[in-house]
Amino acid sequence: MATTLQLKRLQALIWVLIYGGLLTLVVGLSLGRYDPSAGLACVVVGGLLAVFGALLIFLRARLKNEGDSPIKK
Repeated sequence: MATTLQLKRLQALIWVLIYGGLLTLVVGLSLGRYDPSAGLACVVVGGLLAVFGALLIFLRARLKNEGDSPIKK
């Protein structure tokens, strides 16, 4: 069970990882013309960040909010 604040922070982290990773990947593709090793490093790091963010989406889908309990007290 996760609190609403924890879920909001996780969602913010997910989108930062996805968009930051994709931006780094694109910069790496552009940089690859001038410095292939640095470009490849940026592409790999950006791709890993984006994939990690996507995996966190599945984690978020499995977490339940403490306020979503079907049993009312």
